[in-house]
This record gives sequence, C-alpha cells and structure tokens, in this order.
Amino acid sequence: MNRRLLLGSAMALAAGRARAQMPHHGAPIPPERLAPLRGDGPVVLTPAQYAQRFVESPAPAGPSGHWEERALLPIPRTEMAWAAEWAGKLHVIGGYAEQLVNNSYHHVYDPGADSWAEAARLPRGANHVGVVAHAGRIYAFGGFSAQNRNADTLAFVYDVAADRWDAIAPMPRPRAAGSLAVLGGKIHHIGGASNPDSERASVGWHEVYDPQADAWSARKALPGARDHAGAVVREGAIHVIGGRFNTFEYNTGLHHVYFADRDTWEARAPLPTPRSGHGLVILRGRFFAMGGESGRFEGRVLTGHVHGQVESYDPVADTWQQHAPMPTPRHGMGAVTIGDWIHVAGGGPVVGGGVKSAVHEALYPGVIRPPRRRGRRVPTRHRHPASARANHRADHPWPAAQTG
Repeated sequence: MNRRLLLGSAMALAAGRARAQMPHHGAPIPPERLAPLRGDGPVVLTPAQYAQRFVESPAPAGPSGHWEERALLPIPRTEMAWAAEWAGKLHVIGGYAEQLVNNSYHHVYDPGADSWAEAARLPRGANHVGVVAHAGRIYAFGGFSAQNRNADTLAFVYDVAADRWDAIAPMPRPRAAGSLAVLGGKIHHIGGASNPDSERASVGWHEVYDPQADAWSARKALPGARDHAGAVVREGAIHVIGGRFNTFEYNTGLHHVYFADRDTWEARAPLPTPRSGHGLVILRGRFFAMGGESGRFEGRVLTGHVHGQVESYDPVADTWQQHAPMPTPRHGMGAVTIGDWIHVAGGGPVVGGGVKSAVHEALYPGVIRPPRRRGRRVPTRHRHPASARANHRADHPWPAAQTG
C-alpha cells in the first residue's frame, strides 16, 4: 500500500476515534461537580453518556445570547422539578441529593454575592415538588417520596423573612411533577402524575389553592394530561408548555393557554423541540424553555437525549426562536429569571436520575455581551448574527412591540 495513503488512513482513523470520545456539545464536566444517585463518587461520564447531549433546534435563529458560570450548588442535586425566585434570590427545594431520592434540602442563591446559603429544610423530603413564590412566601405542593413514584397530598408554605415552613391544607388528590402558577393571588396546580405506583400516569387535574381561605377548588382540566411540563403567566393567562405523557418516551411540545375569566383552554404554537423536565421562565415578555430529557430503551439499556436547546416564544406573534444552547445540557434542574439573567442550577447531565450535578450557569439573552463581572465565564462559539445586531437595540434583546 502507498505509504502516504496508509498514513492518511491511520490519521483519519485516529481522528474518528477522537471525535467518538468528544462530547456531543459543550465541555466535559469535572467529576467533582457530579455524584451518583447511589454509591460513592466521583462520576466520570462516558463517551456514550456525553453523546446523549442534543442541542439542534428546528426554530429560526434569534439573538444568540451569552452564557456564564456561576457559583456551584453546595451539593449535586437533580429532580427538584422546579425552583422559585423571590426578592432577587433563587430557591432550590427537595430532589435527589446525597444518595437519597427524598431529600429535604433548601438552598438559596444570592446573585449579588454569587454564593449559596442553606435555608430551613422542607418539613419532609421529596422529589418533583411543585414550588412557586407569592407575596413573600414560597409554596410547595406534593412530590414523590420514592424514585418518581409514590405521590402525596402534602402542602407547605415557607415564610421567607422568618425562614420557617408551616403546613397548609393538603391537596385534594396526590400528585407530583405538576406545574404551578400564581394568577389573581391564587395558586394554580396543573397536570402532574399520580398513583398507584404500578400504573403511574399523567393527570390533567387543575386545582386552585386560595392562600387567604386555605382552601382548594377545581377548574377545567388541562387538555392532554401530562407531567414535567413548564408554566408561566402573562397578562392574566397561564401557559403550560411541553411535558410528557406518562414517561419520557412520549414527550410532547403541546402548548396550551388558560383563561381564568372563561375557565377555558386554547392551543398555541407548540414547543419546537418536544421535551420534559425542562426549565420554563419569562423574561421581558418572552418565554424561554431550556434543557429537558427524552428517554428510550435500546434493548434494556436506557439512553436518549439530554436537551440543551434554548428556545423562546413571542406571545404576540405566536412564534418561536432558538438561542445559544446550554453549555451543560441538563434536565430536572431549577431555572428562574433574576434581573436580565436566566439562572439554571443543578439537574441531571444524563438521561434518567442516575447522576446528579452541581453545575450552575446563567444566560444573558441579549444581543451584546453584558459588562464583565466577577466569576468564571463559560466560553461559547455562538456569534450574534449581524441581522440581530442591526435590528435590535443593544440594551434590549427584542423590540418593545414584540415583548408584549
């Protein structure tokens, strides 16, 4: 064989092996930022696990945005379901942590100090707890005490100023992985999954808690019963987006909006990338969906996608865009908006709940990079399109007419 051809073939083979060992997207995760669900760490992800990362989006390109690292969670955690923001701080409650699926940890992040503190723990441990903040309090509804199983009806309220939890009226029916939203001073608990364990199934239940009366009432059920969906409120309406039908093998991009004055639901443009266990937040009138998972079994081996897509929705135009994907794709994390940043903390870096992370990254979804601040930066290769720079003000990612 020609020596040059032989050398070229060897180099191509070596390059192919190197590519097979490289992550699908983003950088490797240092082992000290990971922990297994059971047993001792650290965890070193395999090439096959990194290959689960999936960031391609069919949505049109929008302003890229810019990601930065923030202070790591004190311990690796996942399956908190959601997180809450109050007074400019991020609250992450419950989930998988320290070899337990029903941990009660409550960590609070202060972006000014770029640091975490431990607050009063949830009165009982659980995963997939529904949490939402309202009027100086954080409400926590339901959850699973086993691994994605055994839902309960327990409900608690946390007084932020007093750093104290109190029990409140339990939910009418047991469930977890539901979506919570505050509308008109009342808390809507929508969708989720319930019992029995052997027939774990999504529900479309829509129940409303009145903090003043400490009582529950029913509303029209969510079309397309699902769990692990996201919810946001805009102009007196609740949007529920994405989620799964029973398992992550049956994800959906369904997008429904609830109008309380008519007690009715209407469909809107679906999430471009169907997924569940994602974050959903609102910033400057747009909805941002990030992360999530899609699972499947090949033989008896669990695999699938850990989503890193960031897609945003314009409620006026009823359209979606894509932005710079998460540097570290994850699911089951806590995501909130603080100021002009979207914070994404913790979550699972592989399909399923077998690995937890302490990763904490923040997205500034503007046209230009923000002023340099202290803390580690997450490099990104995504550049801001010239058209975006030309068509959007430098201090605002979208024209005012599009923000609603």
